[in-house]
Amino acid sequence: MDFTNKIAVITGGASGIGLATAKQLAKRGALPVLVDMQRDALTKAAASFAGGRVDTRVCDVSSYEAVQALANDVIKSHGRADIVFNNAGVAVGGPIAEMSHDDWRWIIDVDLWGPIHGVEVFLPRLREQGEGGHVLFTSSFAGLVPNVGLGAYCVAKYGVVALAEVLARELRGEGIGVSVLCPMVVGTNIGTSARNRGVRYGDAPAPGTGAELAVDEVMAVEDVARLTVDAIVAERLYVLPHAASRESIRRRFERIARTFDDQQAAGWAY
Repeated sequence: MDFTNKIAVITGGASGIGLATAKQLAKRGALPVLVDMQRDALTKAAASFAGGRVDTRVCDVSSYEAVQALANDVIKSHGRADIVFNNAGVAVGGPIAEMSHDDWRWIIDVDLWGPIHGVEVFLPRLREQGEGGHVLFTSSFAGLVPNVGLGAYCVAKYGVVALAEVLARELRGEGIGVSVLCPMVVGTNIGTSARNRGVRYGDAPAPGTGAELAVDEVMAVEDVARLTVDAIVAERLYVLPHAASRESIRRRFERIARTFDDQQAAGWAY
């Protein structure tokens, strides 16, 4: 993809992976539209762009109507959208048995419904434009391998991986690429995501994500952003920044495959 003058809509764009990816795209000639819930954070993020070539929008991705209004506003202002990065995410740590119903609603609404809303609203516009484009999602290592202490987060992020995988197959031949980012720990502020938890989701749990990942595996957002933008160019479905995740992913699929042998050994006839 030639990124020159491409309009890149990035949710969760005021910080972390979203902001770093926006800067990478801007360096290649795109115009990022940073989307976030916090207006002050957006203002600060926009000020960090050299030359001011950036736009911002306030939006709560858990609301279909809000994402619809976002898309209408972007098209009205810029005439198009070429890259849509469904990146906004939140996390709640703790055992599944200790998750409140409000915890589940918050995680699913933002981490799964948010990307679904992005597809519902922006994909028809990409198709109507007829000039290709790219849809990206931020999932997680927790979307590929179960992480104890992040059960609700895993449920949502597994769904995001499935959404990306199916969408990639359905869009084959239409010139619209799909990528899903599945990192381990990255230097973002997702650990304090409760700052954006609305009153409709009840009291926020105690701080902490409960992730079982080593501190020395934290990756810089700039490195993740470079690999993410490279995935657009290469039309690569999976974006896997951490080599340390490879063995865990392999073991998961080996366990699944081994079940066929175990069942057959127990007398199940295929």
